[in-house]
Amino acid sequence: MFAETLSLVPPWALVAAFAVALAAGIVKGAIGFAMPLILVSGMSLFLDPLVAIAGVILPALFSNLLQVLRHSWNDMRNALSEHWRYVMIVCVMILIVAQFVTRVPERTFYLILGVPVVVLSVIQLVGIRFHIGPRRRRLAEWSIGGLAGALGGFTGTWGPPTVLYLIALETPKRRQMLVQGVVYSLGSVSLLTGHVTSGVMTAATMPFSAFLLIPAFIGMRFGFWLGDRLDAELFRKVTLIVLVIAGANLVRRGVFG
Repeated sequence: MFAETLSLVPPWALVAAFAVALAAGIVKGAIGFAMPLILVSGMSLFLDPLVAIAGVILPALFSNLLQVLRHSWNDMRNALSEHWRYVMIVCVMILIVAQFVTRVPERTFYLILGVPVVVLSVIQLVGIRFHIGPRRRRLAEWSIGGLAGALGGFTGTWGPPTVLYLIALETPKRRQMLVQGVVYSLGSVSLLTGHVTSGVMTAATMPFSAFLLIPAFIGMRFGFWLGDRLDAELFRKVTLIVLVIAGANLVRRGVFG
């Protein structure tokens, strides 16, 4: 089993992936999202994209559980009660779309990874704000939740649409972190389930994903500490700029090979 893992991820790539996961954990702990974005966009630079997605799955699941468990059970239950439709469509779409990942050509896959990263990061960087009024709340839940879930099934990340959705609802900062944790943790369960059945998460790729738990956990603990001390908004902007650059490189690979 480990020989198969090393054939997919040689030792030098394990070291590089460790560094990427450490950085992703720091960002996740500090601002509450972007771990899968950083992991997928970073590791796809030197690994097969499907292996990169497999690597994301366990760190995403456990980091999201760690994030949401910082809140009380009562708060989590209230958040789920308010946003259950959004959570449900995200989880269902992740399960469905994950089944088609292995059928996508590699260059197309790079475009599917890169374009949403660039577009959604730029939207947040330039400060474009949307507003969802009470009359459009139901439509927004289904449409944005469907988009987020589809991106999650393909790329392993559904964070940026979720963040934009919560901002458009004018959700307070602390509440945003709670709802994100609920959406991400339940979505991560769907991602794991979907990719076990899709063939992305296998006996060869699971040890790699488990290995990345170590740097992700270390990074998150440091990120929690940083988030309480640094300018979170400046840190978020720097992260988004890095994501734009990484996403643009994935688009380049999709277009030019």
